[in-house]
Amino acid sequence: MSGAAILVLAMLLDAALGEPRWIWARAPHPAVVMGQAVAWLEARLNRGGARRLKGIAALVLLCAGAVLTGTVLGLFGWPVEMIAVAVLLAQRSLVDHLRAVSDGLRMSPDAGRRAVAMIVGRDTAAMQPPDVARAAIESGAENLSDGVIAPAFWFLVAGLPGLFLYKLVNTADSMIGYRNARYERFGWAAARLDDVLNVIPARLTAGLIALTHGLRGWKAIAADARLHRSPNAGWPEAAMARALGVALSGPRSYDGAMRYFPYVNGFGQKAIGPNEVEAACTALWRAWGAALALCIVLALLL
Repeated sequence: MSGAAILVLAMLLDAALGEPRWIWARAPHPAVVMGQAVAWLEARLNRGGARRLKGIAALVLLCAGAVLTGTVLGLFGWPVEMIAVAVLLAQRSLVDHLRAVSDGLRMSPDAGRRAVAMIVGRDTAAMQPPDVARAAIESGAENLSDGVIAPAFWFLVAGLPGLFLYKLVNTADSMIGYRNARYERFGWAAARLDDVLNVIPARLTAGLIALTHGLRGWKAIAADARLHRSPNAGWPEAAMARALGVALSGPRSYDGAMRYFPYVNGFGQKAIGPNEVEAACTALWRAWGAALALCIVLALLL
């Protein structure tokens, strides 16, 4: 069975089941295991001198383990590959998290803040409802790229080894890829490699959002994307912002300090709430559907 056909089945399986709690309450999720490996090496190597070199060495070890794991699992045939891919995709769980935010906002600002705190790393205690909605939509757009399109892309390119490598690097970046005193040097390699691996998927995600919403003016999306602090996350956020007619990015607080980032699609609506979060959920499924259709075409051609 071709990789594209396996991916089609895995995408459908993920969409149908998401991440069943009865499984992951009894066994560690592969992403959790990857995170534990990153944390174990960081605790032992991120000290003393030559921290950038140590970070590179740690990443090489982690990537080798990821590629080896993917290679071994691939030997068991397409059913195991399909299950592994479905487990490492995150479309259903992503939409479920965003819907929890919209449901929370309909109940109370506090409920919305509690729900969005599950999916973002910024300070949430003082967020107003529009801030909560904006954070949820941004997370949805970025994680469509990181959690769905990029894993699918790297599976098509390099099979399970490529998928496991991508997920490992993305997990490492989310844990140690910060520009602060502790991680700036040790996490440098993880952050840079994550940037490289997401160059194509981030722009592909933006294209899928634009395609499924009849958006024109790619130059405008590209210009908005360049306003973002990330070289890749700005692309799906810029496309999502224009698809929904809202302003994304903008000011937010990290570790008690307010950061004044520019808005993406700054002329879009800023007074947003649960309705816009629900619209983002619909947009995520539209883009997913377009990606699925592309994979079906590939499977038929192959």
